[in-house]
Amino acid sequence: MTSHRLFTLITLVILFTLTAVSAFAQDEDLTELDRPLFMAHYMPWYQTPDVSGSWGWHWTMDHFNPASGEIASHFTPLTGAYDSQDEAILEYQMALMKLSGIDGVIVDWYGPDDFNDYAVINASTLKLFDVIKRAGMHFIICYEDRTLIPMIDQGYVTDHTAVEHGAEVIQYIQDTWFTDPAYVKFNGQPLLFSYGPLYYRDSNQWEEMFAGIEPTPLLVTLDNYLSFGAASSFPWPPMHLSAGIELPQQSLDDYLQRFYRNARRRDFVVGTAFPGFFDIYEEAGVRTSYGYIDAKDGETFRYTLDLALQADASIIQLATWNDYGEGTTIEPTEEYGYQYLEMLQETRSDLDANFTATPNDLRLPMQLLNARRARVGDDEANAQLDEAFASLVSGDTNTAQSVLATFE
Repeated sequence: MTSHRLFTLITLVILFTLTAVSAFAQDEDLTELDRPLFMAHYMPWYQTPDVSGSWGWHWTMDHFNPASGEIASHFTPLTGAYDSQDEAILEYQMALMKLSGIDGVIVDWYGPDDFNDYAVINASTLKLFDVIKRAGMHFIICYEDRTLIPMIDQGYVTDHTAVEHGAEVIQYIQDTWFTDPAYVKFNGQPLLFSYGPLYYRDSNQWEEMFAGIEPTPLLVTLDNYLSFGAASSFPWPPMHLSAGIELPQQSLDDYLQRFYRNARRRDFVVGTAFPGFFDIYEEAGVRTSYGYIDAKDGETFRYTLDLALQADASIIQLATWNDYGEGTTIEPTEEYGYQYLEMLQETRSDLDANFTATPNDLRLPMQLLNARRARVGDDEANAQLDEAFASLVSGDTNTAQSVLATFE
């Protein structure tokens, strides 16, 4: 047996084991879990010249030059600016999530249409979900229905055809994802998040768009949007209370306490933890700043995470993994390192005695990424790195470390 075939066989064995031992198995219902599901809100909208042919707007905002080290953010990922369709980056990110105790992602999604960059974001989402399933993780779509506003302004859709268009979008999600074993469900119904809704503001519109979809999706909306037409809602950094300056701690406290007090009336609670808010919009010339929430060296993240846990949330949304423009990132960066992922490890360990990953383990995905980048086109080396990835996401860090050591 050749070494390439041997490593491929080992990888398949590890992936089979991963599926068997997952704490929240794919095709398992959220109601069957005895702890919160940790889901990272994820932006799949980044492009770089080496993968997509050019720098995407979310790195430049038509102001910054990533080629010279400037990106549209106050924070710089440890990997440097990356492309959302780079499989090596996706492996790195999913391995980091798995080792920090994150169960999957809630993807910020603009629909499948070839309009603006929506089709590119959709392609990135499809590639992301492939890696998520390889890692034994889970996903939820967060549909940004504000996409209808520019579509209507530019004549791509009309107000009269908007609900019909929405029904086509929901049917696409049904055909592509809702029935996937990795899609998160509650009482057998797939969850559909909406950041808003900002266009479909009538519950009757959603009922019409969901018609014919079996089982009916459960709509989860942003706090104070369509409150009586949704199954649940989620909080978000309340920048509407900041008046464009630093948000007072008392305002943040009052907002979150009110949200969780009301959320307990629901059948299930969705909480949100976030590290702060530090947008780049004013510096980029995009708009005035939404304001600022001080990270307080990680204490804001710890505080918002603790509130969500105390509220017995079924899902705790981590907002966000990688919205660099708004500075709500928990992905490792040059500025704060692995701080937030180490906090998540502590929390997950407290909730799950079987979770044993350590802060040192969080450094292994970067070794995997560097090895992938150095061995492009080397089939035998990449077969070994496939084994390393499978070992990382199954929690077998000793095997991963041994394989990665051969690439140093």
